[in-house]
Amino acid sequence: MPANIDTLCINTIRTLSMDAVQKANSGHPGTAMALAPVAYTLWRDVLNYDPANPLWPNRDRFVLSIGHASMLLYSLIHLAGIRDVRPGGVTHDRPALTLEDLERFRQLDSLTPGHPEYHHTAGVETTTGPLGQGCGNSVGMAIAEKWLAEHYNRDGFRLFDHHVYALCGDGDNMEGVASEAASIAGHLKLGNLTWIYDSNQISIEGSTHIAFTESVHKRFEAYGWHVLELKDANDTGTMRRLLAEAKAETSRPTLIIVHSIIGWGAPHLAGTAEAHGAPLGVEEVRETKKFYGWPEDKDFYVPEGVPEHFQAGIATRGAAASRTWGDLFAAYRARYPAEAAQLDHIFAGTLPEGWDSGIPVFDADAKGIASRASSGKVLNEIAKNYPWMLGGSADLSPSTKTHLTFAGAGDFQPPQWNGTYGGRNLHFGVREHAMGSISNGMALYGLRAYCSGFLIFSDYMKPPIRLSALMKLPVIYIFTHDSIGVGEDGPTHQPIEQLAQLRATPGVTLIRPADANEVAEAWRTLVQLTDRPSVLALSRQNLPTICRSTYAPATGLAKGAYVLADGEGRPDVILMATGSEVGLIIKAAEKLKAEGIRVRLVSMPSWDLFEAQPRSYRDSVLPPDVTARVAVEQAAQLGWDRYTGLAGETIVMHGFGASAPAEQLEVKFGFTVEAVVAAARRQAGK
Repeated sequence: MPANIDTLCINTIRTLSMDAVQKANSGHPGTAMALAPVAYTLWRDVLNYDPANPLWPNRDRFVLSIGHASMLLYSLIHLAGIRDVRPGGVTHDRPALTLEDLERFRQLDSLTPGHPEYHHTAGVETTTGPLGQGCGNSVGMAIAEKWLAEHYNRDGFRLFDHHVYALCGDGDNMEGVASEAASIAGHLKLGNLTWIYDSNQISIEGSTHIAFTESVHKRFEAYGWHVLELKDANDTGTMRRLLAEAKAETSRPTLIIVHSIIGWGAPHLAGTAEAHGAPLGVEEVRETKKFYGWPEDKDFYVPEGVPEHFQAGIATRGAAASRTWGDLFAAYRARYPAEAAQLDHIFAGTLPEGWDSGIPVFDADAKGIASRASSGKVLNEIAKNYPWMLGGSADLSPSTKTHLTFAGAGDFQPPQWNGTYGGRNLHFGVREHAMGSISNGMALYGLRAYCSGFLIFSDYMKPPIRLSALMKLPVIYIFTHDSIGVGEDGPTHQPIEQLAQLRATPGVTLIRPADANEVAEAWRTLVQLTDRPSVLALSRQNLPTICRSTYAPATGLAKGAYVLADGEGRPDVILMATGSEVGLIIKAAEKLKAEGIRVRLVSMPSWDLFEAQPRSYRDSVLPPDVTARVAVEQAAQLGWDRYTGLAGETIVMHGFGASAPAEQLEVKFGFTVEAVVAAARRQAGK
């Protein structure tokens, strides 16, 4: 056994990781073995974190962007003695991870899933696994820390002054999202952010030389980062010094390039792709333990004194810091009660009183207003009364109407770029993918983040939207230009399948409002959804503002679908639509009514909200005995048969759009009053 206690701790992390992967017969042992000295040095000697109070707001954040190396993080959580306290105030009087939990790695219902999951395991700050996402999250976290410090720190009250660390790898740095995130972090001069890059030069297919030969060092220097290098991952003394240099550099983010050997210590597999994504094998594990001076016949062995030594660093330091912070916040509350009350809401994920007091009501107007424009008006009124709501667009705010224009909103920029870190308008640049990942990172701090772009470019954002849903983060995604109504920009910019894709994503609420008042109610509804992401699909073109004295109030939107208008008696046909097509079925209904056909009009802005209603309500909107139905939507057909039935008809898109004025496209693709009337007649048997 090693005589040096630090080496003993490091090898404990290595062997726990090897043993867990071997027992599960699944996992990634090599990176954990290589980076154990780096992670140990950061956690034991540097990280400002209280294992007994893991949700302490001013804790340093640690993001394992290389989520496949999850056993590295689980071993750290176990040895640090983190308590089982999870977001939402869920507290269990037990360690976050016991040795038995490590033994159940990758097993059903265990606390040690294959990749780290936020909410699931205490000590996990964000869900990672899809490479590059954790890098983006860490930039969002660093932005959030800067914003909180700018807004709430006062002379003598430095409530927020912590650091964000992310551990990334070659795969992360190949992914475009990490490059986007690094670029904006450099522009924003986020000196509270350090990425530790494991340059082991191995990927699943072999050496990274087959696909990745650029100088990451020079690339990050070009981004405006402070770049340091550790020649040997086992050199803990130099690593400690580099971490101190990184924290001392407050004017730009830092990248520490760590040169490591994957599977370090494995006699036959070290430095090979075979050490990356599979168990080492029983014999290789035995020989590796022998190399470490470890008992070869002991699995999941934690030598006496290892947890105590580990915790003498992180726990002692963290307990003192969190206790001091608690006293500071109590004094702050007495001095600044209003600001403290806001922070209480942020920490708890609750809404401020009066957040919806300014939501406007729109007068009926045949000419109407584009739903993107009415959304911009509503957003600005809400954000005035929701001080920690902030966001931006991927260089499209003049089009998406998401710029906050009220006094004091400001731009989030470093002073060098004529802004402040307290600004509420973020300029993400043309970086949709990173924008979503960064928004997730901000939401993990309790800030109410929104981001925006064209609906077609939600394709660039599928991974972060999915992770928002997995983590139950209330990020608001605002997507405009939601149909062939985009017009002349043509099929490259006209979304077809995007609504179906977003509707199919579990845990995402999608709302496509029909007019300005449905937009107002959409915002009123989605802001209250604090356990999931929401998507607003909005029009480029004007939509008539429906007369609500003639038609049902827009408050019905909260139930996902509602009866907009009804004839007397049993309907001969039901016309249903979302968004811009609601105006179309209203016009068609007027003609049908003149022909004596009884029509029920149904606005269906949100399928998932509708499906959440009781069966009795759903049947009251779409009576099962009325099978004559027509659905109209300028998008793919997928899913509409659930509401039309096999006998019903749909007027939808069956292919891509075309480049022409929107009015011509509506005729070309059959979105006309005449087409709707004809379908309704067929359904009604008239």
